[in-house]
Amino acid sequence: MLEKLFRLSANQTTIRREILGGFTTFLTMSYIIFLQPVILSSAGMDSGAVMVATCLSSAFATFVMAFLANYPIALAPGVGLNVFFAITVCIGMNLPWQTALGAVFIAGIVFIILSVFGFRKMIMDCIPPSLKFGIAVGIGLMITLLGFEWAGIVVNDDVTLVTVSGLTEKYVLISGLGLITAMILTCWNIRGAILIGMIVAAVASIAWGLTTFTGFVSAPPSLAPIFLQLDPLAALNTGMFTIVLIFLIIDLFDTVGTLVGVAELGGFTRDGELPRANQALLADAIGTVGGAMLGTSTVTSYVESCAGISDGARTGLANIVTGILFLLALVISPLVEMMGRGIQTESGAFVYPVIAPALIMVGFMMMRGVKYIQWDEPADSIPAFLTIVIIAFSFSITEGIAFGFMSYTILKTTTGRFREIHPLLLIITIVFVIRYFFIAL
Repeated sequence: MLEKLFRLSANQTTIRREILGGFTTFLTMSYIIFLQPVILSSAGMDSGAVMVATCLSSAFATFVMAFLANYPIALAPGVGLNVFFAITVCIGMNLPWQTALGAVFIAGIVFIILSVFGFRKMIMDCIPPSLKFGIAVGIGLMITLLGFEWAGIVVNDDVTLVTVSGLTEKYVLISGLGLITAMILTCWNIRGAILIGMIVAAVASIAWGLTTFTGFVSAPPSLAPIFLQLDPLAALNTGMFTIVLIFLIIDLFDTVGTLVGVAELGGFTRDGELPRANQALLADAIGTVGGAMLGTSTVTSYVESCAGISDGARTGLANIVTGILFLLALVISPLVEMMGRGIQTESGAFVYPVIAPALIMVGFMMMRGVKYIQWDEPADSIPAFLTIVIIAFSFSITEGIAFGFMSYTILKTTTGRFREIHPLLLIITIVFVIRYFFIAL
């Protein structure tokens, strides 16, 4: 049956390799189980329910990818998209998380339509490569700054806005220990380096009395507080258009970028094309819709799947293994609660020393795209630069993309290269200009 479902022989793989690859993929991306509840709870969501939604949505989307596209590409709520959801939309715009979930749901529906009717290529082609990579790098810097804040390493300053802390508090040392561990293991290409770094930080936190160990397993928390609580009608008002657009664009970038990386590593391309690419994109979109209904931010394909492919995964059978492991993780809620527990500082702020190293390391991974920006072409690199710094310094992905799109349009127009601007990008730019006009009023 497995041979018929996943065509193991045709893909030159075995059940053993698929199991090993699926386990490796889970190990490298399982940090999201601990990270997601902390980030979304900052928006007022129940952390236990978010943990359950994270495991269920990851398993569901990963299974869909297995059966629909037969690729070893695992999915889970995306880092960057979850920060945008909680920090920018819910906290920054003072919107209920139910409305934000509605926006994620709508973006997922639009993604499904684009995948079914083949419009995805038009969306991807309308945005120049430098801006695509600029957005990814900007999000990486934003996540890194959040990680340093949650580590207690970077703190507020009245003169310089931010500064380095005294670095003597226990929670700072714990974060530093976890981060150094993750960095060293990454240099040695150890699978699960981020997760191991978090575990080291958790053990140190227990040893120094900042966290209490309450056990490994228990019955899963209730999903009821967030299940089917999305409000798509509230997300349909005009003020949410750009938010839905940002969710859609970033998810497209994540998915296509992951597909490209996986295709190169696994040798899946045929004549320069990835077979079943539409099915893979559709699986991603279905995962996002399912995740929003369960109560979590945008579900996307994980580049960490490359780790499983390096260990032999070639088919959707590896995804079945990864998905089952996500389901088994439902019973480790005490461990999730312990690792995500915040510590209040003397200033009243909360830090998360066990989670912080994961954010910083994910930020590092997202920085790799900076080398693909055409720095010797100012009309391309200046908009990318503005996108990066505005996202990082304003803590807003929306504003960064807006500045990038508007500056790109201005520079291409004033340098006599208006024809290089894709019509769809021009339309999106006009929408951003109108948005700022109404804000000014």
